[in-house]
Amino acid sequence: MSMPPFLNAGDKVIIYDGVCKLCNAWVIILLSHHIDRKIRFVAIQSEKGKTLLRYAGLPDENIRTIVLINQNQHWLRSQAICRAMAFMPWPWKVLSLIRFLPDFITDFIYNRIAQNRYRLFGHYDDVHEIEGDYPGRFL
Repeated sequence: MSMPPFLNAGDKVIIYDGVCKLCNAWVIILLSHHIDRKIRFVAIQSEKGKTLLRYAGLPDENIRTIVLINQNQHWLRSQAICRAMAFMPWPWKVLSLIRFLPDFITDFIYNRIAQNRYRLFGHYDDVHEIEGDYPGRFL
C-alpha cells in the first residue's frame, strides 16, 4: 500500500470530529503535551480528512468516530484513542495499555461517550479552528 496522501514518511495522522468540543479539547491536550511533531491532525469534515478516510477504506460521509492512520494501518474508536495515548509522556502513556482489553469493552465505553458527546460537552456550528502556535501540525 502506498503512503497516505498529505503525509511524509513516518507521519501519523489523527482524524477527529472538528465540530465536537470534546474532540477539540482532546487534540489540544495532545498538543499541549508536546507529542512528536510527526503526529498530524485533520478534521473529519475537511476534504483532506475525507480523502484520508477513503485511503483507509472508510466511508467519508456520516462517520462519527476518531481515526488514527499510521502508514498502511488504521485504528478506530477506542483503539485510536489508546494508541494515540502512547504518544503522550509519562504518566499519560500508561493509558495506552487499555488497548489490550477486549474491543467490546473499550468500544462500549467509547460508544457511550461518543453518542452523548454533543449533549454533554457541546458542539460548534462549524469546524473549529484550534488556536495556538502549532505550525505544520494540521493538514
